[in-house]
Amino acid sequence: MLQNCKSGNSENLLLPKDGIGSSVMLRLSLRSEWYDAAYGSELFVRVVGTALPEIKHVAHTNFCDIGWRVNASGRAVIVSVIDNLVKGASGQAVQNMNVMVGAPEEAGLL
Repeated sequence: MLQNCKSGNSENLLLPKDGIGSSVMLRLSLRSEWYDAAYGSELFVRVVGTALPEIKHVAHTNFCDIGWRVNASGRAVIVSVIDNLVKGASGQAVQNMNVMVGAPEEAGLL
């Protein structure tokens, strides 16, 4: 799917108090069904499509939001955001524990 694809990664220096953002730039024909197939059944991943995600929409949650835009030259910019405390550390530990003990994945997180 991503063979012969040129990519670049851009870390953004933001000083948000509640999250981390990441962006990747690719030259390919980005198709939303790829994201739906990869993340459609994931409870804590929200694919927002061409609406770029914002940290304020994931603050204090266990969600990861993923969105993208494709410019006229065919370069896709993919952006993902998470809360750096809940999803980044403590929430991920709770989610992993739930899976390990057979509890509902979202127990204690929603």
